[in-house]
Amino acid sequence: MAKLFLVRHGQSQWNLENRFTGWQDIDITELGQQEARQAGVALAHEPIDIAYTSTLIRAQHTLKIILDEMGNPPIPIVIDAALNERGYGKLEGLNKDETAEKYGAEQVHIWRRSFDVPPPGGESLKDTNERVIPYYEHVIAPQLKLGQNVLVVAHGNSLRALIMYLEHLSPEQILEREIATGQPITYQIDG
Repeated sequence: MAKLFLVRHGQSQWNLENRFTGWQDIDITELGQQEARQAGVALAHEPIDIAYTSTLIRAQHTLKIILDEMGNPPIPIVIDAALNERGYGKLEGLNKDETAEKYGAEQVHIWRRSFDVPPPGGESLKDTNERVIPYYEHVIAPQLKLGQNVLVVAHGNSLRALIMYLEHLSPEQILEREIATGQPITYQIDG
């Protein structure tokens, strides 16, 4: 039986500033570094065979800190854009509260929390799902089937897509799911 560990990156500077981040390459804050260290301590007793992360610095920096806390196990690290955060298009960089004032709170809620309505120029969760799940099925799942323990450090929405798949959740159920920064989620994968 293999284990799959999912960790959302530590708090980013734009998380702190309440801005839509999406594909912007924003690093983690001091608190985000502390969250990553805590995740590393929580996982320190777990053998990890391979790690996956996105192309974005906030996820990569979080992974580096986690592995430092684990004593830097000599494992392969795979970086792939399939695990990137959902693209927020024209909303990226905008303050969420100011955006709600401009477009209305209900419209912003629809852009953020509906399954298949993308923000202007961006991706819906459905779009994110359509790149994350094939990557999981073709790249990550085969490692788990070999009995490898896998660590994935990614983003709120790319992990939300993966959790929806793993737990067989409906679009309505997954939209209610919050994924805390720097808190490992563990799955036992049988074959």
